Amino acid sequence: MSAAPGTRRDPGPGRASGTLVLRRGPYSITLHRRSLLVAAILLVLLAGALVAAACVGQPFVPPGEVWRILRGEPSRDALVVGELRVPRAVLGALVGAALGLSGALIQSVTRNPLASPDVIGVSHGAAAANVTALATGLVTSPGALPLVSAVGGLAAAALVYVLAWRGGAAHSGRFVLTGTGIGVALSAIVQLYASESEPSQAEQVKLWLTGSLNGRGWAEAEPLALALLLALPALVLAARALRVTGLDPDTAAGLGVPVARVRLGLTALGALLAAAAVAAAGPIGFIALTAPQLSRRLTRTPHLPLATSALTGSVTLVLADLAARTALPPLEIPAGALTAAVGGPYFLWLLTRR
Repeated sequence: MSAAPGTRRDPGPGRASGTLVLRRGPYSITLHRRSLLVAAILLVLLAGALVAAACVGQPFVPPGEVWRILRGEPSRDALVVGELRVPRAVLGALVGAALGLSGALIQSVTRNPLASPDVIGVSHGAAAANVTALATGLVTSPGALPLVSAVGGLAAAALVYVLAWRGGAAHSGRFVLTGTGIGVALSAIVQLYASESEPSQAEQVKLWLTGSLNGRGWAEAEPLALALLLALPALVLAARALRVTGLDPDTAAGLGVPVARVRLGLTALGALLAAAAVAAAGPIGFIALTAPQLSRRLTRTPHLPLATSALTGSVTLVLADLAARTALPPLEIPAGALTAAVGGPYFLWLLTRR
């Protein structure tokens, strides 16, 4: 990889093997060669998954016809491709990226592969906020539910953080156990609402709780894309901070790093991304749990890589939704049900390893 004009490679003997350090004035960036290769491969896989999602289904649309539709040319398949499949696939990629990033941030802060937004109560908080708003009549428009979901997920994450980091002492096991306990309590609110509400309202909540991309498109993708774009500067800073969180807390504090504030910021960013993803597509489980760990195994980096975690989440969810949509035609399995079926055994495997 060649450096940009005015940028030079760091030739220092202390440079770690397999890394490339680029410097421009007082700024520098460290690139992991294997991570770059994995990211390039994942980008190709994501492009292929998006093309497959646009083509495969009833009816099958050839890639050339998809390209013509995307260019705005008239076609009898314009509605199926341009209004249904493409927006759904793009949303799946965005949701997968947000969940992959969120999982990488939270697992890095807690230094625990079992910690993820769906384990620590973000999804349960979003669901409980939804049913509470519907039951009390605070929300009557379905269009307001994504905002309610985001607020509920953030509130649950904040509560977990306060209880798990009481007194400023972080403990990864306490973080997971606190999140699990709060998740169980919030699930009880959802179950109570489902058992006492009207059948139509209970069915609406039930469908949302499974996590699905069915019937969703640009209206949900645009706010999530904006959230990811606004979070990009914070993610760049987070990528540098993750190297610090990998150190022993005493060592990091000795280097002058405000460990508590860094962890709080990374946790808040992870919770925000998870809440935005849940608001867009419902609680799609286990993407945030598995994508960072799979990404780390592919890149072999000492810390969880953010970019490849996002790409891994995108590829996983787009392919999962494609399989859920086409496995049992004409039925469509919710993507969240399929990811849970695959992620559940993986979660148990992680438990046995710990």
